[in-house]
Amino acid sequence: MPSSAPVDIQVRDHFTARAARYNVSSHWVTDPVLGALTVKLLAPRPTDVLLDVACGTGLVAKEFVGKVARIVGVDITEAMFDQARPYVDELVVGGGEALPFPDASFDRVVCRQGIQFMRDGEAVREMLRVLKPGGRVCLVHLCAYGEADRAEYFESLRLRNEARRNFYVRGDLTRLLADAGAVNVAVHDYVSVEDVDVWSNTGAITDEAREGIREVYRNASPAFRELHAVQTGDRIVDHMLFGVAVGEKAG
Repeated sequence: MPSSAPVDIQVRDHFTARAARYNVSSHWVTDPVLGALTVKLLAPRPTDVLLDVACGTGLVAKEFVGKVARIVGVDITEAMFDQARPYVDELVVGGGEALPFPDASFDRVVCRQGIQFMRDGEAVREMLRVLKPGGRVCLVHLCAYGEADRAEYFESLRLRNEARRNFYVRGDLTRLLADAGAVNVAVHDYVSVEDVDVWSNTGAITDEAREGIREVYRNASPAFRELHAVQTGDRIVDHMLFGVAVGEKAG
């Protein structure tokens, strides 16, 4: 049964319940190749100050340790912070729609899997506001491949987390950055091979919802099966698409 709590409270409660298991909840969360791609696209300099929006347990920040001068993380879920502390110089409790920082405070801004739980247009505008002219921003988010798999994939994502506000295709990430004023926007594809039973075993999901996710895959359309290279049997395997979108603030 869907919760009637405000979305930010739902999100905080969900990730508080997931904090202990978060770092083993998917292949992509600790995937070094996805991490390296994020670093490459942001092209950090040793003197840069990086903001990690929705920093969670610090797994994105970890990729930048030793590559920038300072890392600041912001998140609404304090339960995640104990795991983030080794990688983040400063942890701040706050939401992405009203970042508690002055204008032009950061050289690089990254957000992985965060804006799906926010008023995303507001959040991305805030990222550009706190970014210095000439700085870079990167959004890393699961996306449907297109119209052919959108409805089925979004249903599986909804079942995994009812607090999710937004579901994306790659063009949505381009639009969000462009509408916020970013220039030189580009989206890169990354495919993560995920065991659906592992992916759905978050510690914050009902058995009924997990079975609903399995049913999405068992009953998937031919187009969905082809796009996601779905494997079924003892385990269900999905090839999940990430859009890795990068843009710059005009200088």
